Amino acid sequence: MTTDSVPRVIATDSAHAFLATLQQKYGKLMFFQSGGCCDGSSPLCYAQGEFQVSDDDVYLGSLDGTPFFMGHDQFVYWKHTQLIIDVVAGMGGMFSLDNGTGKRFLTRSRLFTDAENLALETIVLARP
Repeated sequence: MTTDSVPRVIATDSAHAFLATLQQKYGKLMFFQSGGCCDGSSPLCYAQGEFQVSDDDVYLGSLDGTPFFMGHDQFVYWKHTQLIIDVVAGMGGMFSLDNGTGKRFLTRSRLFTDAENLALETIVLARP
């Protein structure tokens, strides 16, 4: 099993299409998986540079060149789970670029298999 075969974050076709629309409008983007508070556990989409990630935040991978981060404490809880980014009708997170579009990103998930978890134990992704 290779690092390419076990991505920590993937997206549905509709999420890829919506992300492309936002990229056309705003340029380079980034995601941060919210840990709660005001926006629940929505993946928040920002223009690159508008949200500062800390040294403790975990880089999970990228979607169409868009880096995806999660807070360390939340990652410890979710590290055995693949995030599947989707799009549904509704209001986006208050600070997310999807807000006001009539659509919002949504995180679905699935548990990694034992073999995937074993492979992921040795993978450290370099930040973009």
